[in-house]
Amino acid sequence: MKLLVTRPMTLRATAAIRAQFDATFRDNTPLTEAEAGQAMADHDVIIPTLGDAFTAGAFSGQSRCRLLANFGAGYNHIDIAAARAAGVTVTNTPDVVTDATADLALTLMLMVLRRASEGERLLRAGQWAGWNPTQLLGHEMSGRTVGIIGMGRIGKAIARRCHLGFGMDVAFFNRSIVSALDIPARQFEDLHQMLAASDVAVVAVPGGAETRGLIGTPELRALGSGSCLVNIARGDVVDEAALIKALRDGTIAGAGLDVYAREPHVPQELLEAPNATLLPHLGTATDETRTRMALRALENVLAFRAKQRPRDLVV
Repeated sequence: MKLLVTRPMTLRATAAIRAQFDATFRDNTPLTEAEAGQAMADHDVIIPTLGDAFTAGAFSGQSRCRLLANFGAGYNHIDIAAARAAGVTVTNTPDVVTDATADLALTLMLMVLRRASEGERLLRAGQWAGWNPTQLLGHEMSGRTVGIIGMGRIGKAIARRCHLGFGMDVAFFNRSIVSALDIPARQFEDLHQMLAASDVAVVAVPGGAETRGLIGTPELRALGSGSCLVNIARGDVVDEAALIKALRDGTIAGAGLDVYAREPHVPQELLEAPNATLLPHLGTATDETRTRMALRALENVLAFRAKQRPRDLVV
């Protein structure tokens, strides 16, 4: 079995993969559509990740590849319909990313509400003149309402952290009814009503066509001028142009973003927005989580090699 890993992995993950396969590891450059197509022509199995362009066009040529064991829970960089038509199995790594991503959501919430990134920029620029009673006044997390858009594994983990750690009220919007939560939470059937009830809205839905542009001008208006938006899902779930305008004109108070519509490109208007906290897609960026992701992808590859059903089958 000829295996390609499209990015470098942690030391522990690399050792585990090399113990099973004579694998090829690429550098940190994402695969273009043409490169993805060539990779499928040259390898039996590929461990791809975010940014690799496994589009419909990549599946149009002769394919030796029979498995894309995706490194990551999200797989919107893979055209699932094209993979299915080409007879290529796709797996992902869903539940090993939950805690790190939820922690990052809380990091962004705290940074936005306490205006931490504004304060750091002020200090680094040499503009801090000393403590004063009204400088960079933010807001406490405790006693406020968090509205979670998407109550899957990550959404539930965020909700627990917010309620148990900070005493926040939890509201949420989800496409299906969510029951048996272990904390008090109110589910809204209408997204706009949930946003209006929230002090901080956290986007935690899967990426893809169904959620692209979910948060636009009407939703930001519903969230309102005293509230903030945090996105740890996928960048294109939020209309970036609408968000930039909302930050500029005060439609919302601030935003904390870990993802962007055209990564690694970040619009200059966002870079210049004082009320935006921006991180470079750090959601799962811990050694422990990235190792677990790679080992889970490897587990799926080994099951496939043994002609067993992979644990995390997507298609």
